[in-house]
This record gives sequence, structure tokens and C-alpha cells, in this order.
Amino acid sequence: MTSACMNTLLLHPSKKQIAASLLHLRRHAKGNLTTRSLHTLMTSSTTCTPSVNHHNQNNRLSSSNGANVRQFATANAGEGGMNDEYGDMTADGESYVHEGEFQLAYGGKLMDPELRYMTYGTLNEARDNVLVVCHALTGNASLHSWWGSLLGDNLAFDTSKYFIVCANILGSCYGSTNPLSINPETGEMYGIDFPDIAVKDTVKIQLEMLKEHLNIRSVKCVIGGSFGGMQTLEYAVQNSDNFIRSIIPIGCGAQHTAWQIGISETQRQAIYADPEWKAGNHMQAQSGLSVARQIGMVSYRTAKGYQSKFGRRLSSDSIDSWEVRSYLEYQGEKFLSRFDPVTYVKLTQQMDSHDVRGKLESGAVQIPTLVLGIDSDILYPLHEQEEVQQLIGNEFSQLSIIKSEAGHDGFLLEQDQVNKYITDFLAGV
Repeated sequence: MTSACMNTLLLHPSKKQIAASLLHLRRHAKGNLTTRSLHTLMTSSTTCTPSVNHHNQNNRLSSSNGANVRQFATANAGEGGMNDEYGDMTADGESYVHEGEFQLAYGGKLMDPELRYMTYGTLNEARDNVLVVCHALTGNASLHSWWGSLLGDNLAFDTSKYFIVCANILGSCYGSTNPLSINPETGEMYGIDFPDIAVKDTVKIQLEMLKEHLNIRSVKCVIGGSFGGMQTLEYAVQNSDNFIRSIIPIGCGAQHTAWQIGISETQRQAIYADPEWKAGNHMQAQSGLSVARQIGMVSYRTAKGYQSKFGRRLSSDSIDSWEVRSYLEYQGEKFLSRFDPVTYVKLTQQMDSHDVRGKLESGAVQIPTLVLGIDSDILYPLHEQEEVQQLIGNEFSQLSIIKSEAGHDGFLLEQDQVNKYITDFLAGV
């Protein structure tokens, strides 16, 4: 990093200063700029070192090369013994760029939007042995980081049989065009002016990438949990050409309900209440983002899970030194190293756009479907997966239930169950 970059940034940099520094970093980091880098830019006047990961971006794992498939790792240290749902999070991968103007469902547009993706396994001659895996709200294209126990020979995402594609959501901060990106029309970072994106936009550009960039002829199955499940259902309703042959939506409903929108809104309100946000320093609303993440972490789990892990234990003699408080504060602080406030607001708004109920009611989905729900999920209750199955109908769909005390995060943490359900379903379609 040059001394010019190191000494330019102020404690409260302007949008133009951040944009210029981001552009410099992108040029020198080959596009692999993470949110950690931006957080460093915004909180230090002496350093803005990008986090560059040098691992193979192609990352194609197959049985022929003898590669060891990396396994999902839980992180217990310092977290009160509660398993973490993600491993290392990076912006690694390859990029697809839609050249020119990309029209968005809410009337906005993006110029030359970029989509980060990763592939695993080998594409067959017919170009149809494809699985598409969609990630959740704060996930990335690195499938091995969060569903690694499902990836490899003789597993659900069998790299000796399938060509697996995982793309970062449009608007996410892990490589795809997002609020931290430079708007080519202004030369400045989008920031709060980043246009509104719907789930259907994310799926539309992913379909474009699959068909026109990777030249895939057909997809055997699209699979995803939570926000990934919403994308999975959106794939199915955009499937007029029968490009998608089956789907597995996990832990989501036919639409984002008032309950889920309300929980998203409480998180956004925590960010809006941050003094930095109110002052117009949107990217620096770190306290608000930390609280938003803590709200999310409560909704992702269960009362029983929290009680069994923390009970009423205190970490000191102080009246408010609850272990559960320490855990939530730790999660909130950790989140700041990999996300920013504007991206979080924009992605939760995108998630709130999810609504395919009318399409399901009209019979738009007529391909084999496995709907997976979690019996303890309070965020996306099981009755919502039951409704999705009923709307698609018994002729095409079936419902299976993941048993877990982990709540909504069971789709990430109960990987043995998820692996078996997916493997059994794929064997029959």
C-alpha cells in the first residue's frame, strides 16, 4: 500500500475519499477487496491494507485430482460454547460481468454489474450435471466455508458426479456489485444511493451467468436455505424454459411475512438510530450494525437452545454480566469485520421483497421439489414450509423435517441431516 493511500484517509472520510481509496485498493488487490478492508479505511487514518486471499479462485474440486475437500468448522472459543454457522468468509471466486445496463425490478439500474461465483467438480459433456447452491443473507460464494460437510465424493454435493455452482447475491459485499462498489457513472462509491434490488433480480443475473457465461444447458437441482431458499423458489418461478429440473428450498416460506419483515425492520432501526447514520456517515454506523446482528442472532436460534447454553450464568459479580450478553456482544463485534451497515440494510430490504405465493398458487412450479423445514424454527416457522409444499402440490412436491434445537440455523448446523435429505432426493430425480 502506498504512503499516499495510507495518509489520505481521515477519521470521518468523505464519500469521495472512500471511493478513491477503494478504487486504488481494487486495482492493487485484483478486485478482492473485503469489508474488513473498508472497515479499516473508515476507522484508521494510518492504514488501509486490503485483505487479499491467494487461494485458487477456480477451486474446482474433483475426485480425479485427489484434492482434499475442506470441511465445515465450528468455532466455539469465546462464543459461550454455541456453534458458529460460518467458517472463514472471503470474496474469493471468479467473476461474471453483465455488460451494459441491467434493469432492476423496482425501476432502477446497474451499469456493468458483477457477480462473484465459485464452482466445484467437473462439467460433463452434456453440460447438464449441474447443481446450483444459493447462500443465505450474510453468506458468500465459498460453499466450502458454510456447507463444507456436504461437499465432496459421495456427499450431497458430490464433486465426482456434479458440477456445483454457488454465486454471491447481487448487492452482497463478497465480490458482487454492492454499495461499496464504484458507480461507473459517477466515479464514486454507491453507498446509500445503491439501487433497490429484488430477489428476482439476483436470480435473473444468476440465470444469465449460468446460461450465457458458463454455457450450461440444464440444471439438475437448485438448493438453498433461508434467503437461499427464497432464491431457489424464485429460480422455479422463472423456469419457463424448463432449464431447472428440480429444487430444494429450505427454511423459508412463499413470501416474506409481516413477522419476518418486522424482525428485519427492528434490525434496520438499530442501524438508523446510530448517531453516525443520522449524521450521514452511513458506512460508519458500526454500533447500530452490531446491535442489528445481535437481534438476528436471537431470531436464528431458540429459547431452549439459549437456555441450555447460557442459563442465568453471570461472568462476574455485576448484575448485568450475563454470559448470554457476552455472547451476543461478541457476535455483534465479530460481524463488523465482515459486513457494513449499508449493505446489511440493502440486503434485508431485498429479502423483504420475496413473494412468489401468487406464482405458486397459479401452478407455476411443476418440477420435483423437496421442501425442508426445521421443527424448532421461530423465524420461518414450519407451517410456512407446509404451505409451500401444499401450494406446489403433492404431484410435484414433498416435505421433510430437520429435527434440531438450533432453530433457523439448523439448516447450517444440522449438516448430517441436510446431507441425507439432499442425497436421497437427488438419487430419485
